[in-house]
Amino acid sequence: MDTLHLKIGGLTDEASVRTLANAIQDLPNIGHLDINLTSGEASVEHGRFISPNDIVQAIVDAGFTADY
Repeated sequence: MDTLHLKIGGLTDEASVRTLANAIQDLPNIGHLDINLTSGEASVEHGRFISPNDIVQAIVDAGFTADY
């Protein structure tokens, strides 16, 4: 699996972390996911059948911003 490191904008509390986690985990081929509310960073393990752009789009669709 590949690992994507992202800077996430719009995380305000634990509820927003859960919302983001659910949006990412709904994608296929997602492995380990770590979201840090304090730093606003996320680390996403994903299979080769999903692109970083697909992950970013899911994050944007959930109401957040993401840069990698």
